[in-house]
Amino acid sequence: MNLALSGEQAAVRRVAEEFADRGLRLPGCPGTSRGTASAAKRLLSNRCMVFDRSTERGEVRMTGDAEPGAVDESPGGAADGGPDDSWAEVVPEAARRLLLAAVEAFAERGFHATTTRDIASRAGMSPAALYIHYRTKEELLHQISRIGHERSVRVLTEADDSATGAPERLAAAVRAFVRWHAERHTTARVVQYELGALAGDHYTEIVALRRRSEEILRGILADGVATGEFTVEDIRGTAVAVLSLCVDVARWFRTGGPRTPEEIGDLYAGLVLRMVGSPAAPGGGPGVAGRG
Repeated sequence: MNLALSGEQAAVRRVAEEFADRGLRLPGCPGTSRGTASAAKRLLSNRCMVFDRSTERGEVRMTGDAEPGAVDESPGGAADGGPDDSWAEVVPEAARRLLLAAVEAFAERGFHATTTRDIASRAGMSPAALYIHYRTKEELLHQISRIGHERSVRVLTEADDSATGAPERLAAAVRAFVRWHAERHTTARVVQYELGALAGDHYTEIVALRRRSEEILRGILADGVATGEFTVEDIRGTAVAVLSLCVDVARWFRTGGPRTPEEIGDLYAGLVLRMVGSPAAPGGGPGVAGRG
């Protein structure tokens, strides 16, 4: 109970600061501490606060709807290229909208150059509203990183389970992993390249998820070596190389480019099969995966 009261008191303070900063008032509420407390309670209830500058008085209205030009809060909407259930767990909608706004801001400007005001503005909210859902900017990054890495682990796991035989499993895993990093390139850039900005415990948690991805690839490679279908001297090094090859797609891929995510996935699957010396590789030629 004390924690809940503390959170509400903090919200009241932030709303008061926001009102003072912008010279705004709530319609029908005088600029008193009682009016501010009432506004904060409405903010907590509606989970959304946007500033309406359509009147000369600069009044504030509360709404659950996004402003025109705000980030599409539907899962995978504006941040990437189409529907994706990765963000469905983020509730309420205002929290999801803020998370997607943070994805775009971090991808465009980098974590350290992005401010909470930048994120709130993209989401069509006030900076005060952001703190109702996330205590810090780093907490936003942690949520994005956790959801993104859990999704990538699931992509690899499902691809691995969808095929039999090491070459087919490896090709399916690479194809799916590459496609995800191409189709979700905005999210993936943040997930893969802003890791160093996470705080201690959060960093440790995300690194463990990254290692799980590596373990899946290592398991496939080890099975292929055991059956004589792969020629790989350094399984761990090769797994890291394959993952790095796939992840890097997010850095350069652009929607509308010369290749689709599916075409890039097929290309990379063939390249990796050649890398591990699989006879199942396109063209059937041997490959090399040595040390280093």
